[in-house]
Amino acid sequence: MQAFTKEVGLAVVLNNANIDTDQIIPKQFLSKVTRDGFGVHLFHDWRYLDDAGLVPNPEFALNQPRFDGASILIAGDNFGCGSSREHAPWALADFGFRAVIASSFADIFYSNAINNGLLPVVLTAAEVQLLIDDVEAVAGTLVSIDLAAQTVTSPTRRTFAFAINPANKQRLLKGLDAIGLSLEHEKSIANFEANTQVWYR
Repeated sequence: MQAFTKEVGLAVVLNNANIDTDQIIPKQFLSKVTRDGFGVHLFHDWRYLDDAGLVPNPEFALNQPRFDGASILIAGDNFGCGSSREHAPWALADFGFRAVIASSFADIFYSNAINNGLLPVVLTAAEVQLLIDDVEAVAGTLVSIDLAAQTVTSPTRRTFAFAINPANKQRLLKGLDAIGLSLEHEKSIANFEANTQVWYR
């Protein structure tokens, strides 16, 4: 998966609490067997005025030209609640998001995000609101996320520190999914297999 070191990009705000995985990627779009192609269905029920997804809702933030190319999503409390579908971070990443900032995340979504190279950043509710205020003050301004330093910098140069498990941090910095993490120990695994008794194999 793609490594995450530093992201400087447009931020789009969906300041709603309890955005669940069925809102992120509705159940009717879960039939694909690869991770690609889910971005077009991201927030389908909010982005479109019709079931077929042919009539964009002009009021929805992701359909507004000023947010074209946004790579950072700022959301409300308890983001990613609901079912445990891994398709939710797939859809966010496929759309082009590299990070989601919220005051809290559902545990399973948080883990799924890490596993798929999407950085979930937890700030306090007050910090999230300050960040939203800065982003909405001037259209087109950029937010910076530095994973190594564990900081978020707002368009007005306000800086917020965030915590992340050291193991998760290293996985994202190196771009390691579960398989990649296992392959870091490939030599030890090969040595173990070579020295295992034949009867045990």
